[in-house]
Amino acid sequence: MPPNPTLQACSYCNKHYKRQGFRTHEKACRKQIEQQREDIELARDIRHVSGMASSVSQPEVDDIQIRYHPNSGHPMQVHHFEDYRCGPGAPVVSPTINPEPWHPFRTRINFEVAELAHEAALTHEQIDRLIRLIHRSRCELFTLRNHKDVRNTWDAASYKLTPFMKEEVVVPYGNLFNIRPALMCLSHCSLWDWAIDLLQDPEVGPHFVFDAQQLSKFDGEKFVRFIHEPWTASMFWEYQSKIPADAKPLAFILYADKAKLSSFGRAKGYPVVARCANLPTAIRNGEGLGGGRVVGWLPIVKEDKKHSGKPAFINFKNMVWHTSFLKLLACLVALSKLGSSVKCWDDIVRIFYPIILILSADYEEQVVMALICGLMGKFPCPICLVPREELSKISNMHQLCTSVDAKALQSTTLEVREQILSSESLRDVDNSFDTMEHTDVFQALSFDKLHFNDEGNFDHLWTELQKWITNSGRQAAVQIDNLQIASFESFPRWRNLNHFDQVISVSFSDGTKYEDISKLIVFAAHNVFQRDVDPHVYLLLHCIWSYVELNMYASLEVHTEDTIRDGRNTLSKFAELMDIYIKDTADLSEKSWNFPKIHLSAHLFDDIEAKGVTQNYNMKPNEKMHGPLKDAYQDRTNFKNFAEQILRYNHDSLIAEYIHSKVDCLDTQNLSLSDLPDLSEADELELTEPTDTQHFSLGSWQAMKSFADIEVDNIGNPAFDRFRIKLNEFLNRAFAANNIPYPDGRRITEFRFIKVNYELLVDWQVSTDYLQCSPMFHGSPRYDCVIIQAETGAIFAKLLLVFTCMVGNVQYPIALTLPYDQPVGAHLWKDKDFKFWRVKAKPRASAECFSVQSIIRSCVLAEDGTRPNEFLVIDTTDTDMFLRMEEIRTETGYH
Repeated sequence: MPPNPTLQACSYCNKHYKRQGFRTHEKACRKQIEQQREDIELARDIRHVSGMASSVSQPEVDDIQIRYHPNSGHPMQVHHFEDYRCGPGAPVVSPTINPEPWHPFRTRINFEVAELAHEAALTHEQIDRLIRLIHRSRCELFTLRNHKDVRNTWDAASYKLTPFMKEEVVVPYGNLFNIRPALMCLSHCSLWDWAIDLLQDPEVGPHFVFDAQQLSKFDGEKFVRFIHEPWTASMFWEYQSKIPADAKPLAFILYADKAKLSSFGRAKGYPVVARCANLPTAIRNGEGLGGGRVVGWLPIVKEDKKHSGKPAFINFKNMVWHTSFLKLLACLVALSKLGSSVKCWDDIVRIFYPIILILSADYEEQVVMALICGLMGKFPCPICLVPREELSKISNMHQLCTSVDAKALQSTTLEVREQILSSESLRDVDNSFDTMEHTDVFQALSFDKLHFNDEGNFDHLWTELQKWITNSGRQAAVQIDNLQIASFESFPRWRNLNHFDQVISVSFSDGTKYEDISKLIVFAAHNVFQRDVDPHVYLLLHCIWSYVELNMYASLEVHTEDTIRDGRNTLSKFAELMDIYIKDTADLSEKSWNFPKIHLSAHLFDDIEAKGVTQNYNMKPNEKMHGPLKDAYQDRTNFKNFAEQILRYNHDSLIAEYIHSKVDCLDTQNLSLSDLPDLSEADELELTEPTDTQHFSLGSWQAMKSFADIEVDNIGNPAFDRFRIKLNEFLNRAFAANNIPYPDGRRITEFRFIKVNYELLVDWQVSTDYLQCSPMFHGSPRYDCVIIQAETGAIFAKLLLVFTCMVGNVQYPIALTLPYDQPVGAHLWKDKDFKFWRVKAKPRASAECFSVQSIIRSCVLAEDGTRPNEFLVIDTTDTDMFLRMEEIRTETGYH
């Protein structure tokens, strides 16, 4: 029988598949075989190590296994969890401290005065006046004379870090659109020199990670792979396999997006921000030398009414962008093919090969980077060839785009080239990223959680829900906003969650507020719309809940094999619900769900496996950098040719921050050489801040009270009835069981604030919750809820009173709480649909005492007004709470 021409054979499994989606299958098949090969090699390595040292101990639960890339020369290592840190940690050897880090400023006070004038954006006259005042009363040598002297010193200091340069961008055919070359200017600094600044800095350098790693955590039966930083994901590993064995990858993260500099958006800038993927997230996404750096300022082609929207003009704008970006990448192009040696902070010479690992951009910028036709093209996705009319079908797989295919067009005839460009909706422009060896622009483009989810998918879902609420009448909106018990206005306040008085009228907001609305809307609306009465709205709420779950998985700071699997299942469930909703409401709405951002969710978990978790390419840290640029435009420019003025101010700020950090290091060193206080005196100091080893600390203490005072102050509150008896029952259990003498006297000290440290389930780092237990906090009572480790297991409870009893010279902290551990009634359909976890409060007279030490963490509970004394656990407040509730549901078999 002749072979079917519509089928193609996979070279890995030898099975035949349809051409559509074949590349996706082949990629997955190759990955599976590579994983099997790696498992075999790992087993061989383990047998080899076991043969050399028969005394190797069996792994313990939570042990961390690190398998380095073969080119690193490092053997596989297993660390006990307590000894492991996510990241390279602090340097073992302290860096050499420069005794005069303020140079070229002549003295330290010279620098500090210049820094103050810079931060305060003083005018030339104000700086001169400040300097005259300092000269009139000085105790340290101060040599600055006027603003010109300050400016000259800043210019001399600018070469401490890579400075900016300015180039003209010359693009053919600009004269056709009345674009004068003189107006097309690019300001940028050398990406390579910027990276060398980091590699040679004694504070930042020790934090670099040069070799790919595969990390696993032992669960008692097997090692489970987990991913967080870029070097723990697959692309970093694959790239290190492509370069010489003695070389190291130097991975860049690049961001580009237009920024509105003026209030009405008439003045715009186009900054390019670089980050180094070899540095840990805390440094890379933080501030300081190792954080993001503005490395370029792209030219913006002004719109022309004559030509705007025409294909030739759009191609011209794309050509300007890529010609400009090519100048930015020019310093890396040759190095990506040949590599370059760099003497690093530790005096070791290493060979580096640069790669653009991650491109962080919103959809509009991704369209430009990938050179596709965008929303109106046949294939609007910058990652794969999904037809425009199938964007809403998230579960469908499509052929992935590759730079290999794009480069192949250059060797075809003009006629064939135009045919392929037209058929795949590509721009006839040379892509600047194709000049970089081993850089594939389609693989580097990354999932933008801020714009694709928070300001993308949820924006569409939220607008759809607002439409249904409006059609349902004013009463539904009022109920959701502030009438019912579980309304937005009545939700308990949470430290990292925006509190809303009303949301139904919100038609536009920033991504953070949209994200917070999405976390709470189902809890506020589930009693307003019923499954049998309002089937379409109920189904939409189900879609929103599934989206929120998906967004929580997208937010995880560490992903394991299990969470990636669960995330993909959640994505499939979201796609299935959306398909049903779109089909059921097709005759009721003209809304089109075929938009790119809903489809791009299909690539989310592929990106996580390839480049690490989404915080590696989240746009929030980059967009945060727009703020100082806008301030510089308003305060430090004359609004003419402002790009150069903004970048000079930005560079001065970076230099000031750099010198300041070196001065701080010098001060720290000088302090360490001075006489230290006597340890016996240090022991007497009161600890006011919790540490990683200290589970909690108490604050906002009140005057000491007797037991009788407590009961009198709370007359009418059943929770405080028989307070002394409740406390005695707790003391009998806790103090007697641990052979602790009973408290002295009958007086206690009340505290109204607690800091609780706990280990996060998501990334095993220590986090801190701030808890209030106060009759008056910012104008209203505030009694937070907590999860407590009771003798029978973890329970939810509400804090009523936090106090200490004195035993000898030791204070024992105790919390009077109202437990939420009563059996709940029958579960409703919506409990299953929305995965609600219900708890029920005991009568207030049944309040119990627990040790503050037993508090695991805080939580938020929303009362269900239709079920007396029943509350819903809001598990979407943060990723740790989300995983804890998933764990509880799994343990109880409730899904």
